[in-house]
Amino acid sequence: MPQIVAGYELFPTGTEVDMDAVADAIPGILPAGVSITECSIKPVAFGLMKVSVGLLIDDSDENVGSKIEEGLRSIANVENVECVSMTNL
Repeated sequence: MPQIVAGYELFPTGTEVDMDAVADAIPGILPAGVSITECSIKPVAFGLMKVSVGLLIDDSDENVGSKIEEGLRSIANVENVECVSMTNL
């Protein structure tokens, strides 16, 4: 089965957002066939933080990318989601 490694960044609605809660919500929204390879909270600027998450994706579902992004956007207090890298294994 083909696999993809992808990196996403999740940006909060403001500096007061609990980024640990955002990171903790990620496993619960991922579709079947997607696993987390790494997850960390990193500074952006002026007190704003982001969650960087690496995913290993089973590419047998052609709609998996949109399912991932919809799920990540559905997390409370997430304003923006960016796919920053993607490569086939």
